[in-house]
Amino acid sequence: MLAVIFGVFVVLLAINMPVAFGLGIAAVAGLLYQGQLPLNTLVTRMFVGVDSFTLLAIPFFIAAGEIMNACGITKRIVDFSGTLVGHIRGGLAHVTIVANMFFAGISGSATADASAIGSMMIPAMIEDGFDRDYAVAVNASACTMGPIIPPSILMVIYGSIANVSIASLFLGGFVPGVLIGLALMVIAYMLAIRRNYPARPRASWADVWRTFKAALLALVMPLIILGGILTGVFTPTEAGVVAVVYAVVVGCFVYRTITIRQLGGLLVSAAITTTICLFVIATASAFAWLLAWQGFGASVLSILLGISQDPRTVVFLVLGFILVLGLFFEGIPVLVIFAPILVPIMSRLHVDLVYFGVILVIAILVGSVTPPVGILTYLCCSIAQVTVAQVFWVIWPFVGAMVAMLFLVTYFPWLILIIPSLFGR
Repeated sequence: MLAVIFGVFVVLLAINMPVAFGLGIAAVAGLLYQGQLPLNTLVTRMFVGVDSFTLLAIPFFIAAGEIMNACGITKRIVDFSGTLVGHIRGGLAHVTIVANMFFAGISGSATADASAIGSMMIPAMIEDGFDRDYAVAVNASACTMGPIIPPSILMVIYGSIANVSIASLFLGGFVPGVLIGLALMVIAYMLAIRRNYPARPRASWADVWRTFKAALLALVMPLIILGGILTGVFTPTEAGVVAVVYAVVVGCFVYRTITIRQLGGLLVSAAITTTICLFVIATASAFAWLLAWQGFGASVLSILLGISQDPRTVVFLVLGFILVLGLFFEGIPVLVIFAPILVPIMSRLHVDLVYFGVILVIAILVGSVTPPVGILTYLCCSIAQVTVAQVFWVIWPFVGAMVAMLFLVTYFPWLILIIPSLFGR
């Protein structure tokens, strides 16, 4: 039966069937082949997969990101980032990376960051003399920080699956996110020297202060979210509601760049994005349940423990497996399908589930950049109007930097756990 499920799924992907439909149809094929359970079992498992109070945070964070982007926050963040790092060789590349760090604290979504920052910075980099392939590689790799630096939609999904503290996951993402950003800046600098890219004049302290004040309301948003969660004022799900209210107040009454009438269109756009996300989660949950029912998790456990029973070795083996999967599959299905399988294995090996959740999310995000199915690379290529083949070689140094940071925080768990431990998590 497992061969039927995976076989149908691979064939459907090969003919460019959307992943959500591919997962659902493969699950139907498995049930029909097995013949013991009714098809409405699949519908039940899809409903159970999204019937979670925790997952309610997803539509709210998506809506908050849509509103904050529409009210001009992106440009304010880019301007502030430019005064900080624009003078470094390859200036706009560093501005892009730092701007993604800041915007990561608002959206929680890599695709939202790619769309918001990329649509502004890729044309600006091209106009400033940067090659299109370099502009795409910088933006695609930088927006992976969106779900690593809190808030994070992927961490919300993992937290609901593994039943671990989402606040701890958020806090655990800080150091890895910053390390990845710094590593990307090193690669961007080295390539900028090789390609003789320009730097912008150093900004004055007056310009830094002016742009900081303009971006301040956006910069404090993640502090409000995390502060409320850590002090127990609201849950992570309620934090999403607070984020939406904050975004509406800032956009409509402080900046006055959007009107109440425009909110309807923004909420519809957020609803569409949410629907796509939750539909993928629903079908992937049904697919994962079918795999578990067929004993796939036990098979994976026996294979891993047959290779080694050392927790660190098993973690590295899992990461290697996820990185390979990332070459061919999108992030959310990988997380929803394999987290329920891997979490019990990590628990049995006494691996901290917060630590594992953070490195799992990072590994999945690396896959979202790597061709041939790197969704973030495809999105940035569409903005730059180039093909994935044209950016194939320049993307790999940035991927290598992300993988190096992934292995660093994997080998030294305290890099992830130090901030949660400071807050007693």
